[in-house]
Amino acid sequence: MTLPGRLVDVALIGGGIMSATLGAFIKQLQPDWSIQIFERLGDVALESSNPWNNAGTGHSALCELNYTPEKADGTIEITSAVKVNEQFQVSRQFWSYLVGKDLLPDPQAFINPVPHMSFVWGAENVDYLRRRQEALAGHPLFAGMEFSDDPAVIRSWAPAMIPGRRKDQPIAATRIDAGTDVDFGALTNGLMDYLTSNGAALLTEHSIKNITRQKDGLWRLHVVHEVGGTPQDVRARFVFVGAGGGALKLLQKSGIPEIRGFGGFPVSGEFLRTDNPEVVARHQAKVYGKPALGAPPMSMPHLDTRVVDGEASLMFGPYAGFNTKFLKNGSWFDLFATIRPHNLIPMLAAGASNLGLVRYLVSQLAASKSAKFKELQEFMPTADPKDWYSITAGQRVQVIKKDKEKGGVLQFGTEVISSADGSIAGLLGASPGASTAVPIMLDVLKRCFPDRIEAWTPKLREMVPTYGTLLSDDPKLAKKTLGSTQKVLEIAQ
Repeated sequence: MTLPGRLVDVALIGGGIMSATLGAFIKQLQPDWSIQIFERLGDVALESSNPWNNAGTGHSALCELNYTPEKADGTIEITSAVKVNEQFQVSRQFWSYLVGKDLLPDPQAFINPVPHMSFVWGAENVDYLRRRQEALAGHPLFAGMEFSDDPAVIRSWAPAMIPGRRKDQPIAATRIDAGTDVDFGALTNGLMDYLTSNGAALLTEHSIKNITRQKDGLWRLHVVHEVGGTPQDVRARFVFVGAGGGALKLLQKSGIPEIRGFGGFPVSGEFLRTDNPEVVARHQAKVYGKPALGAPPMSMPHLDTRVVDGEASLMFGPYAGFNTKFLKNGSWFDLFATIRPHNLIPMLAAGASNLGLVRYLVSQLAASKSAKFKELQEFMPTADPKDWYSITAGQRVQVIKKDKEKGGVLQFGTEVISSADGSIAGLLGASPGASTAVPIMLDVLKRCFPDRIEAWTPKLREMVPTYGTLLSDDPKLAKKTLGSTQKVLEIAQ
């Protein structure tokens, strides 16, 4: 246990996938550095990293239509899709390295092959999906993607999606075998086991109440035991705030000027889940559709195969909602506790320019159970309510930031905040965060340790062989890298 006033090299706040990933990097790069991890709850990976709090898609833009918007001239923009896929391949390389070194002993405990599909209905959407397929077809990171508007073919891909559907309804789907399902809870636990087995200290049920900068440049963390209320102070040379929705408030407490103007907009939600083996056996894929008008990108409807603790289930959603908590196990006062004079205008401006989102959230809150179930039946027409039950999704906090023209904008994605001297950093935002944890943490290392990154580069390239390059620029390297990580992670179909 950490003693009052103890000095550590690295303090990681939050026991989720981000802290675990950064800790694993640092342990490999600087095994002599002391690492202290703080988690407010009774175990790690109980918030957004928990497998039932996210879709576990392993976001690689193979099926998520929001990454391939249609431009005004009718062409399909694939830049975001390529970027997200590149990032996920970086994550796969790091996980492969750890598996190869027996630091993550069983890849099937956290990653499994599951085909990724996009599915649409209506003539305009069918045309869009066909053009999307054509735009991605020649790219090395999307090799093997198939398109069909034939119900018989789609039924062979996803048997439960066709029976009960109108025969005159135009439908289309794409499918790619290279998709995965990722249990980020199991991955987080595996990384934490590696860290604690190699000298890192983990304190659960401990909250960070304050972060202050000392005159000597060190950070002082005021820590309180959640059960007994026992306080202690810990000093750290470097602090990473990977506390999910709790990161904004903690970064505000640190007083760094870089956090000024940032706010957060919480979005809650739920999924429908079934564990009925007969239902699960009829749908073995992750299938994403188009989001409703005014819905945020993270609310794209999807029907997912999930593999958790070796057992397969299906999950459909998300159904969006709203409350003022920034964490699933947070406080109703979280939103109000982060309002400051410097972020009030950006928050108001972002709200005014996203009235469509507000209307969407209101409609979701007002929707009846039967109306919500009909959304599932658009994907699986014969779905029976008796087989499904509701689970609460993880809380997401979207980034609000200053904007010179609009005053403030609501940003979908993640944002790294770091101090000018690199001694403290944190992560704000949501999807596709977990899937891109590795490239995000590589960015943290580059920002916060510029004087060490050159010396670390050979080791980084050992852990991530394509570090500093883009697979999309080299089709042969892309094919080789995807093949090698498939083999090591045991995810080849």
